[in-house]
Amino acid sequence: MKKNENIPEEELRISDQDHTMDSENEIARKTRIKHRRGPRKKKEKRRISKAAKKRIAITFGSIVGIVAVAYFGGVIFFQSHFYPGTTINGNSFSLRSVHDAEDYMAEQVAGYTLTLNEKDGGTETISGKDIDISYQESGALEKVKEEQNPFLWPTALWTKSDVTTEVGIEYNEEKLAGFVSMLKCVTSAGQTASENAHPVYDGNQFVIQEEVVGNQVNQETLLQKVKESVSGFNQEMNLETEGCYITPAYTKDSPEVQAAVDTMNKYLQSKITYDLSPKTEVVDKTLISQWLTVDENMQVTFNTDQVNAYIAQLATKYNTVGTTRTFVTGRGDTVQVSGGDFGWYLNQEDEYAALVANIQSGEEVSREPKWSRRGADHGDDNDYGDTYAEVDLTTQKFWFFQNGEVIMNCDIVSGTPNGEDDTPQGSYDLTYKTKNAVLRGELLANGEYSYESPVAFWMPFNGDIGFHDASWQTRFGGDWYLNHGSHGCINMKYDDAAKLYDLINETTPIICHF
Repeated sequence: MKKNENIPEEELRISDQDHTMDSENEIARKTRIKHRRGPRKKKEKRRISKAAKKRIAITFGSIVGIVAVAYFGGVIFFQSHFYPGTTINGNSFSLRSVHDAEDYMAEQVAGYTLTLNEKDGGTETISGKDIDISYQESGALEKVKEEQNPFLWPTALWTKSDVTTEVGIEYNEEKLAGFVSMLKCVTSAGQTASENAHPVYDGNQFVIQEEVVGNQVNQETLLQKVKESVSGFNQEMNLETEGCYITPAYTKDSPEVQAAVDTMNKYLQSKITYDLSPKTEVVDKTLISQWLTVDENMQVTFNTDQVNAYIAQLATKYNTVGTTRTFVTGRGDTVQVSGGDFGWYLNQEDEYAALVANIQSGEEVSREPKWSRRGADHGDDNDYGDTYAEVDLTTQKFWFFQNGEVIMNCDIVSGTPNGEDDTPQGSYDLTYKTKNAVLRGELLANGEYSYESPVAFWMPFNGDIGFHDASWQTRFGGDWYLNHGSHGCINMKYDDAAKLYDLINETTPIICHF
């Protein structure tokens, strides 16, 4: 039997209604409680949020206040003090006032010593007492402080300031200079001079010789750097760091050195062959390598003295002007002939310019030297060759040799041997030749010439002395010249002068002898 099976239906309906009412009442009650509790919790949360914000604001304000006080305190402090990490001339003045710094400097002056650290590890000292050093406030430290911005002092917390300045130091400059000049690093006999890297000839080409870094002191630089150190009140000075040693201006890696080597090797490719037929002289890299050098700017130059010495040697060997010649005359005997201007004579100045230009071209050249005067031959026997004119002043004979053969022989009349009109001996070449000239003597006071002689053929070779026809001569040869000689010229019959005119030219040697 089920639980409510015997309960009357009416009672069951009443019971259900009561149960429903009880449920509705419970729900209403819970709803009222919920409404009462909900708003109170939100108000409590709002009250908590405002309190937290207030506390945060108070904390932040406190921090800002502390930072502001610290910052502006720093601004005030650093208006009279150096930044942290400030070093002046090697002395730390971090957070110190200018007054403290001045006092410190003054205290240090009495025992001031500058230590010089040298390249080889040695040291030398200069005492303030030796140079009458004293400290005078100069405002230099104040100026350093003024250059720092107190409003930017926080930046100094992660940066350092290393300042070099002249402070108020006074000393006897003359004593300092004298002391520096006596330092061992200056006077030592064991100093090694620095040498630039430079080209050297290895027997085949130019290569780079590495530089030598020495320990020779530049006294002028040393004195200047010591003055700066003393004025800055520095305690130590490193000579190498301060550039007091004479160092090479060029090293093996300097492009100027390589450029010089390249240029010199180009010059070595030159070959100059002098045509001194039948002889030759050759200038090649054996000689050129001895003549090349570089200047202080690593520019390739020629050793002028050595080049000129070579050219002078050529001149000595091949010049013949002014030499005494051994001459075989047309009559078969041998005579010594001196005087005259015929022969080879090298123009050494022109040859220097030509030779240097040939070398700089880097090419092979065959040419004659630059002659001021020319002979006819460079043979060992003579310089006049086998084509020449001969005047025998003793026998009053004339010969013309062409290719070694006599093609003309005649009598002549030379100058009167009176000490004024004599025809001098010597070797010459023809100056020029012309036809129908008038030969004139000295210009007299009355405007006339001492003589005027028209000639058909005029061939001068020694100033006013030359060959010409002389229609006024009645005899030629023998001793006629002794009393009827010319003013120095070689008088010839008309036909002989005409023949000679056709044979002779400006390259023809002329030998006059007794």
